[in-house]
Amino acid sequence: MTLPPSCRWSGDHLELLDQRKLPAAVVCLQLHRWQEVAEAISSMAVRGAPAIGIAAAWGVVLAARSGDDLPTAIRGLRASRPTAVNLGWALNRMQAAMGAAAPVDVDALAGVAAALQQEDRLLTQRLVDHGVSLLAQGCRVLHHCHTGAIATGGVGTALGVIAAAHARGLLCHAWLDETRPRLQGSALSAWELGCLGVPCTVIVDGASGLLMRRGEVDAVMVGCDRVAANGDVANKIGTYNLALVARAHGIPFYVCAPGSSIDRATVDGDAITIEQRDAKEITHVRGVEVAAPGAQAWNPAFDITPAHLVTGFITEFGVLRPPYREVLSALPLSNQL
Repeated sequence: MTLPPSCRWSGDHLELLDQRKLPAAVVCLQLHRWQEVAEAISSMAVRGAPAIGIAAAWGVVLAARSGDDLPTAIRGLRASRPTAVNLGWALNRMQAAMGAAAPVDVDALAGVAAALQQEDRLLTQRLVDHGVSLLAQGCRVLHHCHTGAIATGGVGTALGVIAAAHARGLLCHAWLDETRPRLQGSALSAWELGCLGVPCTVIVDGASGLLMRRGEVDAVMVGCDRVAANGDVANKIGTYNLALVARAHGIPFYVCAPGSSIDRATVDGDAITIEQRDAKEITHVRGVEVAAPGAQAWNPAFDITPAHLVTGFITEFGVLRPPYREVLSALPLSNQL
């Protein structure tokens, strides 16, 4: 099966792949208002930091086409999810493109959004090429959450590396954390690798330690939603645990981080806002209550992995090694304002 794009501009509306429906059905939302884009982001119809940023950029275009107040639209889109930095820089790019002139040039804004999407296609391919260079023949890679093509505007990040390594005859097998509570690993990553013919096995999140102890993992590769100036990483909840287990077993832990996810304005992980989501994501599975009635639940969507647990950052600029604060500060991140 050919993978559908995460989003596509039709000329007057945004077609957005509804990732909530996968793997049972491939459904595209037809969005005509920026409020619909904001709701799609907050409800996780679109997931993956790069795809979220791209969708938000097109949301600004929709607001301009409808004659809506653009500062209000940008504030609303910015608030739809707080942790992924891609959302903020994409909106900053759109805001800068608006300028001070009135009325706003809708076609020019659409050109900026299209450029953002094209940039992501190019940089994710460069990132993937650098990531594949780290993997040995017959490697087995463990992955958490979902970072494939439909999470970006291009070929994906960490899952893109896995798919490319298989296509080039390097990857032997992929292990996929199910990724509670939203099951991105079992629902999205397994679906995407299945479409691409990549051999993979889903495991419960807590099985990674046993798998590593048995010598079944050669490398761990994950994506990220934000990288702080010192190299601390915000990513899907469970990433920190995985990094600790990998360190305990001497297994390299790589973070795939496009430049759009690097936030040098955030000093460290403690300064990153962690999104808190509805407790029902834990107490219910696909609408069915699985927890004891009245049970309380704490549901942070992300955790922080300290920089010292990261073996290297795979970026479009190459593979970055410590000391991270110095290396990250030297990157030519001209796409951020």
